[in-house]
Amino acid sequence: MSKSKLEYIWLDGYRPTQNMRSKTKIEDNFSGKLEDCPIWSFDGSSTRQAEGGSSDCLLKPVAIYPDPARENGYLVMTEVLNADGTPHKSNGRATIDDDDNDFWFGFEQEYFIMDTHTQLPLGFPIGGYPGPQGMYYCSVGGRHTHGRNFVEEHADLCIAAGLNFEGINQEVASGQWEYQLFAKGAKKAGDEIWISRYLLDRLTEQYGYYIEYHPKPVKGDWNGSGMHANFSNTTLRTCGSQKTYEKICEAFRPVVDEHMAVYGEFNDERLTGLHETAHVSDFSYGISDRGASIRIPIITVEKGWKGWLEDRRPASNGDPYKIAGRIIKTVKSANIS
Repeated sequence: MSKSKLEYIWLDGYRPTQNMRSKTKIEDNFSGKLEDCPIWSFDGSSTRQAEGGSSDCLLKPVAIYPDPARENGYLVMTEVLNADGTPHKSNGRATIDDDDNDFWFGFEQEYFIMDTHTQLPLGFPIGGYPGPQGMYYCSVGGRHTHGRNFVEEHADLCIAAGLNFEGINQEVASGQWEYQLFAKGAKKAGDEIWISRYLLDRLTEQYGYYIEYHPKPVKGDWNGSGMHANFSNTTLRTCGSQKTYEKICEAFRPVVDEHMAVYGEFNDERLTGLHETAHVSDFSYGISDRGASIRIPIITVEKGWKGWLEDRRPASNGDPYKIAGRIIKTVKSANIS
């Protein structure tokens, strides 16, 4: 009889920033298939998702990946349900209106690697600052590059887990990195970001690091951390019309507050109008404009207005489920078929 370790991963009820939780279920002769992952329960009173007198919440498996760090192990992404089987109010995945997977998303996850001893980003000296940003972006060599072994190992883990991992690069501040994931289907895109974050956070346990997802952890003249959301649907991929693109972009203008509400806590500290950002209260779009709220990639224009858009406002600590769900709602409100 073989035994497998199934790591059930879910999002807790903390607001406005949810945290990942996980626990291990041992299954005999497990097939490795999602449909054979049983629904499981947990104590919601310990995660701000239930009261102590009625504390059971349910974990519904929605995606499964091989666990590259465990023999006979699997990573099981789950949705949280109430005891009666309805989606819990903290369940952002259940609100995504993309059952036909028409929407494709590419998320660019930025983050800082922090040293648990100094409580500073890698490369920051105690009691001071490293050289100004500029030399760290895509740098090579130990003077400006910090944490490469860690991020390479994380990339290998994501690839081994079967995630559609597309790239890594050091960002503009010392100790700041980025990776990219792409998926056809908003729910799948969210699943893969959360699994990749789980692998990232778990890996820090071996290094004496932790990950800082705060969008502006280092005050001053430094770029913050975002999670740019590249998105498209059939219309954006095929319309061939600048007018259609502009109509979709304009649909975002009157709902800035609704987007900011789900784009990540403390995002106002990052979206200042400086450091390649638009101001948190403004809305703009433009071709190749990294200072706009939404950038229209030049390749989209060169292909005759067939491609995608990049919303540059989501913060590094945002929930990709909620971000994708809000983007989809806004694009659909443009009423373009």
